[in-house]
Amino acid sequence: MGIPFGTDEWIQALHNELNNSDAYRKAAEKWEGDFYFVVDNGDGNPTYLYLDLWHGQSREACFVQDPSEKSPEFILSGPLDTWRKIVEKKLDPIRALMTRQLKLKGNMMKIMKVPKAATELVECCTRIDTEWPE
Repeated sequence: MGIPFGTDEWIQALHNELNNSDAYRKAAEKWEGDFYFVVDNGDGNPTYLYLDLWHGQSREACFVQDPSEKSPEFILSGPLDTWRKIVEKKLDPIRALMTRQLKLKGNMMKIMKVPKAATELVECCTRIDTEWPE
């Protein structure tokens, strides 16, 4: 039985994977920025996952009940099926942004400067035994 996607347990598992990944640490050594990953579940109640990334480390990761709780530099949002395709490596996150399958609030150029960091972040996601809602 996997970890349900979009839960505090899942984002904590990603936090741990990132902090244990030498490849992520190297790819993101120049990255500074925090995110809300917003998952549109199709029920009008989006899920907010917070991730604070700093020079190849995850400093904080949590499920957020009230989105006004934090003010991240970036908000990346999209439907659950798009997130699933990204986590399962069926869709590149940069391509998802370019084709508007994911929407970004924040400085796109800053993200485009570290595409390898995004790739390694997804690699870490693929190592989580994820359970998807039906």
